Amino acid sequence: VQLVESGGGVVQAGDSLRVSCAASGRTFRWDTMAWFRQAPGEEREFVAAITYNGASTYNEDSVVGRFTISRENAKDTVSLQMNSLKPEDTAVYYCASGPLVTRATVKTASGYLYWGPGTQVTVSS
Repeated sequence: VQLVESGGGVVQAGDSLRVSCAASGRTFRWDTMAWFRQAPGEEREFVAAITYNGASTYNEDSVVGRFTISRENAKDTVSLQMNSLKPEDTAVYYCASGPLVTRATVKTASGYLYWGPGTQVTVSS
């Protein structure tokens, strides 16, 4: 069971970046998928999540209107399109999935069973 993120990099404030996560080892099409991020010296925080069928998405308040989460179940991938990036978006971005995530746990790291190693996103001012 493996999640692998890709697409991180260094961009300037106001730029866009798309990070993706590929799953392997089992099908993730029935899981809720999410993105979390962790800046140096900070706690890991929720960014966005999407239910197994894409019917519902959840976003952290600071990314509403800028970030969009999507998934392609046929390819077992989930992506995060990030627009209007700010220096405070700088962090390691982690992909996560879980088969038993509920509305009560969707924004908590403990609700997810599988995690990727992370990809660095750096936004310069």
